[in-house]
Amino acid sequence: MKTIMIAAMHSGAGKTVTTCALLSALKQRGERMQAFKCGPDYIDPMFHEHILGVPSRNLDLFLQGVEGVGKTLSRMDADIAVIEGAMGFYDGLNNTTEASAWDLARLTGTPVVLVVNSKGSGLTLAAQIKGLVDFREQSGIAALVLANTSERRASSLAPVLERETGLPVLGFLPPMEEARFESRHLGLMTAGEIADLTARLNKLGQAAENCIDLDRLLILASTSRLRRFGEGDRFSGGRGFCCRIAVARDEAFCFLYADNLDALRDAGAELTFFSPLHDSELPKADGLYLPGGYPELYAERLSENTAMRHSIAAAVKSGLPTVAECGGFLYLGQSLEDAEGRAHPMCGVLPGRGFKTGHLQRFGYQTLTAPADSLLFHTGERIPAHEFHYWDCTENGADLRSEKPDGRSWACGFVSASLYAAFPHLHFGGAVPLAQRFVKACEQWKASMT
Repeated sequence: MKTIMIAAMHSGAGKTVTTCALLSALKQRGERMQAFKCGPDYIDPMFHEHILGVPSRNLDLFLQGVEGVGKTLSRMDADIAVIEGAMGFYDGLNNTTEASAWDLARLTGTPVVLVVNSKGSGLTLAAQIKGLVDFREQSGIAALVLANTSERRASSLAPVLERETGLPVLGFLPPMEEARFESRHLGLMTAGEIADLTARLNKLGQAAENCIDLDRLLILASTSRLRRFGEGDRFSGGRGFCCRIAVARDEAFCFLYADNLDALRDAGAELTFFSPLHDSELPKADGLYLPGGYPELYAERLSENTAMRHSIAAAVKSGLPTVAECGGFLYLGQSLEDAEGRAHPMCGVLPGRGFKTGHLQRFGYQTLTAPADSLLFHTGERIPAHEFHYWDCTENGADLRSEKPDGRSWACGFVSASLYAAFPHLHFGGAVPLAQRFVKACEQWKASMT
């Protein structure tokens, strides 16, 4: 299997645009590809999936562990894996390299193409690049691509960088209006919100075909030394589906890991997708999954869909096994402020009121500790999780203990035998069998209803 990572010195350097340009160009060549995103990001994989037509998967060493990442990679049905890095190349947990893009490239034996934004710098770029290469004994950096760089500038800068760093420059991406994706409080606009996205991505792909040596890139990818992991465990389907889980998926609830959905299916769940924005009631199901997203941007419309709110409230209060993360957690509360600060009634299952803060709250990786058994957790277990939100809640719960890598800790979450409702996002592809426990509870609920 060929693998390549697209990384950068820092966020905003052009990783996503370059990754999308390469995916589009290689797809147009007929290559069979799978895209991945290093870390917990939900939005960048939406762009990958839009191009390839298959889910992009996260590779997160903190949330999944090495074996979990291995399982995700082992399930890939493609010839080439293109991995988009995260943040700066060496940026990991608590100012270490742990769980960084470098750590992932090192553990998987993936060669790295460094995206370099040349704006405002010249020869100094060579010093910065050499610093990255020499920072660790085996950096994995094998080539460069210049981002947002004109042809004239690239033709003069590339030979200098090659001479000073010893790394080949595979080409450049010129400044393009198509490469300007609008952002907001959690990052880029989602792929589904950009009306002309397909045309823009096609133009980026054509620019990559014209300006980047794709043949050399493919040769570089073939030098990967991807570690051989065991085959990912798959649900055999021998007994058929044992339960049905309703999964919210629409503009407001769009933060879903592909691996989470696969893990639920593998455990025996049939998934039925519904929209709290557009549908009138919760579909018949034995469990409910309310993922994160942007409910704050659709608070008025969510509130106006009273039939759906009442349907969900009745189901959760009756004991339907429910997982509600971040945006889903806010949706179960009493009310939610929109972007203008106006409060709108929500499902009313939980006591808190969601409100706008204007800045990130408790951002980053954390570990949840369970003091007692509940729907997903067993007593004493430590579960890796991640938070990323600008809205907060007046009542965040106190059934779990959350601890950051730097030692800060706080109480959070509402959990019971039928509920996980909290801000932290969970990945079902790690060492703890979260999906299996959720599905088992749903199966038991189904049996109790017959």
